[in-house]
Amino acid sequence: MTGPVVGVVGAGAVGQAVAAGLVSVALPERLVVVVSRREAQVRGLVTDLQDLALTARSHTQVEAGSAADLRGCDAVVVALRSDFTNTADRDVRRGGAVANAPAIGDLARRLHGYGGSVLVVTNPVDLLARRFAEVSGCARVYGIGSNLDSARYRAILAECVRASPELVQGHVIGEHGDRAVLCLSTTTVDGRPVSAPARAVAEDLQRRPALIQAGIGRTRYGPAGAVLSTLRKALCLVDGVEEVSVPYGDVWLGLPLAFTGGMAVPCLPPLTRFERLRLDSAASSLRDAYTRMPTLPERISS
Repeated sequence: MTGPVVGVVGAGAVGQAVAAGLVSVALPERLVVVVSRREAQVRGLVTDLQDLALTARSHTQVEAGSAADLRGCDAVVVALRSDFTNTADRDVRRGGAVANAPAIGDLARRLHGYGGSVLVVTNPVDLLARRFAEVSGCARVYGIGSNLDSARYRAILAECVRASPELVQGHVIGEHGDRAVLCLSTTTVDGRPVSAPARAVAEDLQRRPALIQAGIGRTRYGPAGAVLSTLRKALCLVDGVEEVSVPYGDVWLGLPLAFTGGMAVPCLPPLTRFERLRLDSAASSLRDAYTRMPTLPERISS
């Protein structure tokens, strides 16, 4: 019995980290297809990943591929990023909307009707996951973002209460960005409600990406870990809950999904009035932002 085939679109910082993670844990048993517009970059990355597979004794086969090859994959990770300088000082993750939307739309057209799972990592992930789903018509599209926020949230809380992160159960939902919603009212540590300073925790959560950016330029390994965790569930390898961007009314934002046998069902916890208002505010802001996204050109660029 052969294992899953996973395609990675994009050979930048996040795409490289995702591909290296997949090879290291040998999650795709058969093939990782790496696609990018820069052929020399792809050849170099594939060669390096093949060396990683040899030295790590991973059975994953690594090959360069085209967009057409993605249709033979069980899952596709979209980590492409257009060349642009992000000058935003607020809603920083939305800074790439204008630059990245055309490339996401172009790929979505090429994969129209694709039957596998698609994990969108490119920011602004909530807006671009929606764009990919609407253009491609794919049924299983998930935006990676809120699960990384949730992992960070659990780590911050664990440090606050001096507990192991594995004992913390709680979610961050809404937008992957300035309007993330901390579900403090339903968060527990070792099964017991937790009391923590909400503002301090939220500030730490917002500060964490800035620390990474100041040190190494771009977040890469955290998103890669979130991709691996979600892929295991989307590919029916394990069951569990992941916070991913999916439809919420007429917008897309982060919600907890319970995966069972690869099938996903929303499992939004009970929210306080304040948390619900925060979630609705995030939805309203994302709704407005989506109307300002550039439209897809009539023809696919060659």
